[in-house]
Amino acid sequence: MSGFISSSIARKVAMALSALFLIIFLLIHVTVNITSLFSENVFNELSHFMGTNFLIQFLMQPVLIFGVVFHFVMGFVLELKNRGSRSVKYFKYNGAANASWMSRNMAVSGGVILAFIVLHFIDFWFPEMNYKYIEVLPEDPTRYFGELQHKFTNPLRVGAYVIAFVLLALHLWHGFQSAFQSLGINRYEKCVKTLGKIYAIAIPAGFIIIALFHYFNH
Repeated sequence: MSGFISSSIARKVAMALSALFLIIFLLIHVTVNITSLFSENVFNELSHFMGTNFLIQFLMQPVLIFGVVFHFVMGFVLELKNRGSRSVKYFKYNGAANASWMSRNMAVSGGVILAFIVLHFIDFWFPEMNYKYIEVLPEDPTRYFGELQHKFTNPLRVGAYVIAFVLLALHLWHGFQSAFQSLGINRYEKCVKTLGKIYAIAIPAGFIIIALFHYFNH
């Protein structure tokens, strides 16, 4: 029994650490992208740096991809474990009474966000890898802004991005606080709740504004 509890705690801690890593990444990502709203040159410079820096490309990028895969795999594993524990006959589980709708449907929102990440890879990461390592085209430090605008000309794609970021907001609303709880950081619970709500609204809203801005201004 103690081994099961320990392994359960370890899985939750690992999940929380991967969540915090992705939270930091999202903050950096939206910060870089939001510069495209007011300065084409700044956005190109930052994107060029991120796209050509050795440490970012060959150290941080693989770690990021691993973190994304790990977070979602671990999330679905925890969801299956939780459902298994709820099915024990002597325990009457009332989901609506014990947890919020969002906390009970993290796997659903997570699955949709994972599908969005696949779309995002198809839109940006795969073309970037093709540009640099397959076709090996001459590096153009001014190409990034035009490529970003081009991706947001299709209203269906923009709609998919907006929906995904709304679900990301719901996912973060519960996940931000949950990550800190899993790490046992309860001393500043009110502060974490407030910061989590601000983050869950501001980051997805930033991405939505970016998509809509370039759609209406291309």
